[in-house]
Amino acid sequence: MADRGFTIWFTGLSGSGKSTLSEIIERRLQEHGRNVEILDGDMVRTHLSKGLGFSREDRDTNIKRIAFVASLLTRNGVVCISAAIAPYQEARAWARKEIGNFVEVYVKCPIEVCRQRDIKGLYKLVDEGKIKNFTGVDDPYEEPEHPEVVVETDKETPAESVARIFTKLVELGYLGPEVLYEDTRAAVAMNQVG
Repeated sequence: MADRGFTIWFTGLSGSGKSTLSEIIERRLQEHGRNVEILDGDMVRTHLSKGLGFSREDRDTNIKRIAFVASLLTRNGVVCISAAIAPYQEARAWARKEIGNFVEVYVKCPIEVCRQRDIKGLYKLVDEGKIKNFTGVDDPYEEPEHPEVVVETDKETPAESVARIFTKLVELGYLGPEVLYEDTRAAVAMNQVG
């Protein structure tokens, strides 16, 4: 199991907490000796998808590029974490099929809360008319229909969200129980007994 690669595919609005959760999970997995790579949406657009715009076709191309890299990493035993908005259900379904060992995590957060966080100042630029076709505002975001995990970052702490994600990864057989915190291990063991 230690060498089994898989992809954690975060999806959610800008400001929902995808990057924050990705970084915490990356550190925890590295502490357990796993090779981990994060494909963050901003980093991918700077290096892998430079020149792509935000039309539906360009967004789908961006997701296909992320999925291609994730599939290479996954099949070579790496834990790949994708932290891109990935607004369209069809593109995410394509990524799931392409990658195989795929765990979709919907980082659910109301747009009002994402706007309040607005670390990058993007919603402000949208409101000023400087950015068009922004997901969740004037471009659609299609919520996942059957994600493996839904975390609600306006209602739970990052630690609680991460614990729920790790619990699911153990349940799915991607990780052993040693990655869980003591209290989470006990809860998982009780659920398996009952």
